[in-house]
Amino acid sequence: MENRGKPKSYKDLLVWQKGMALAKFVYQLSARFPVDERYGLISQVRRAAVSVPSNIAEGQARHTTKEFLQFLSHAMGSLAELEIQLMLSVELRFTNEQGVAPGLKEIDELQKMIVALKRRLEVGSPLATRHSPLPAERH
Repeated sequence: MENRGKPKSYKDLLVWQKGMALAKFVYQLSARFPVDERYGLISQVRRAAVSVPSNIAEGQARHTTKEFLQFLSHAMGSLAELEIQLMLSVELRFTNEQGVAPGLKEIDELQKMIVALKRRLEVGSPLATRHSPLPAERH
């Protein structure tokens, strides 16, 4: 979807859309994990995956750039958690490296996108969001 100007909603952000795709991937992958992991790794991996687009959406819905940046940091933390959990699922033989490879690739791409978005927000780029630029720091 082409959008000239500032995003009106988190749904307009490619980073949110990719976060949603990652969450769907994780749900499908973890459905094949052992049933006795329902309250263990399945729950953890799904929670971390859902946290990524949730934090992006919540941050974009906030009124200040500072809050948005904070929620993007939470999304980055969830991506790191998810990466570890996917690697652990291979170590535990719940899946194999080929099974998690698309998710790990998406995590890497999302991390880069969030870093880029944070940089644009920090310099007040009008294309980053509907938020106002950060106030200049006082020394």
